[in-house]
Amino acid sequence: MCGTKHEQYHRGEARTGKDARITRRTFVAAGSALGVATAVAPWVITSARAQDKTLRILQWSHFVPSYDTWFDAFAKKWGEENGVQVSVDYINIADLAATTASEISAGSGHHLIELGPEAAQFEPSLIDMADINQEMASRYGKPFGVAERVSYNPVTKKHYAFCHGWTIDPGDYRKSLWEKAGMADGPVTWEDLLNVGAKIKDEQGVQVGIGLSQEIDSNMAARAVLWSFDTSLQDEDGTIVLDQGENLKRTIDAVKYMKSLYDRALTPEVFSWNAASNNQALIAGRASYILNSISAYRSAQEARPDIAKDIFFTPALKGPGGTGWGNVHVLYNYVIPAFAGDSADTAKQFIAHLVANYDEAMYQSKLYNSPSFPEAPIASGQRSYPAVSEAKSLNDLTEAWFENDPFKLEDEAEGKLRVLKSAAEWTTNLGHPGYANPAIGEVFSTFVIPNMMANVARGQIAPEEAVKDAAAQIRKVFEAWRKRGLVQGG
Repeated sequence: MCGTKHEQYHRGEARTGKDARITRRTFVAAGSALGVATAVAPWVITSARAQDKTLRILQWSHFVPSYDTWFDAFAKKWGEENGVQVSVDYINIADLAATTASEISAGSGHHLIELGPEAAQFEPSLIDMADINQEMASRYGKPFGVAERVSYNPVTKKHYAFCHGWTIDPGDYRKSLWEKAGMADGPVTWEDLLNVGAKIKDEQGVQVGIGLSQEIDSNMAARAVLWSFDTSLQDEDGTIVLDQGENLKRTIDAVKYMKSLYDRALTPEVFSWNAASNNQALIAGRASYILNSISAYRSAQEARPDIAKDIFFTPALKGPGGTGWGNVHVLYNYVIPAFAGDSADTAKQFIAHLVANYDEAMYQSKLYNSPSFPEAPIASGQRSYPAVSEAKSLNDLTEAWFENDPFKLEDEAEGKLRVLKSAAEWTTNLGHPGYANPAIGEVFSTFVIPNMMANVARGQIAPEEAVKDAAAQIRKVFEAWRKRGLVQGG
């Protein structure tokens, strides 16, 4: 990940879609045209209700900074057209959970907050967003499968969040380094990463860029390894299986793999990396491969065009049994705190406006954002990007733009993002194969899994002991949430 912290929100103008002002009449007409229920949702703004409304939004500073400039103008333009005073504040993604907890404790703050997988931890203090989730599905079709897994609790039957988008987490590799090592198309398996990555380090002096520290990318890499070794923290029903039966052996093998990767292809700096470190290493020419979104590549296009031209991508790497899973790199999970009061309706209407114009979110993020509703139609009216021939849905845009990247440098290779077209097939959520419940969120935010990997890599604890210790920590977290009635399993 990369990006800077925005201390204040920006100001500006932006184009908006056809639903900039929705009244009862236009909503009913749109519902009829789309074949959805024509009953007016209680959160639809009419001109009378919109007067003197305010909407305070908090979200993380985007890793493609130009997106925040666009979003700020987009949100405020909508506010102007609907009589709503809109403000947007941006903070570092690592600070979101603590800031949200503080505002909930105080009972005041932002009305709409963008979180990631940690949203589940705040469920008791959030309003149920079933209505906006159901309405968007009725308009635009079933969302990307992971979206529900990270916004809905099957125990409480509550939609505690609305996931408007997600980010792909491919492998980013330096083609010239891998070509010289005899694997021009990059690694296919984790074993390739170990053996060829070690060869590149030994012969070309460039390490693999996988972290083993208490930060988000190390957290996700550790999980990708576990899943690709056919093990997981929980099963579909929320029962802890990390150290049970065949999973114990698989988890130990995964931990041993990470120790071998450290011994042969990494350097000690990975124990102190932050969320920007792997990006920085890749852009500086100090990493042959990282597991990250395309934001590092976009940054390199501006800062190091020579490096950018050498960055290519791989899908999720496969484990010993041929399984390959990757995380959603980041989630765009909007939540509405219970203290939002009447502003909750305003927040939902803004969400509807954003989803209706998600083609702009995709483009303005330089394809970092992927839509939760891929079959949504492209909004009519003037757009900020050149028209894409025969494209009618967001999925059509995704196919076209990943085939011909509108942001590639003039003399870059064609089709570098083509591998991302299949991302929905190899992307899953933190709770895989179950839901990203509150316990999964707490385990993630307390870094239990990367700590398990790092302690073994450092030689501080034996693999089996590390696995059993991590499983015991996880069970304690799950049991606490089960007592609150928020997590299934046993």
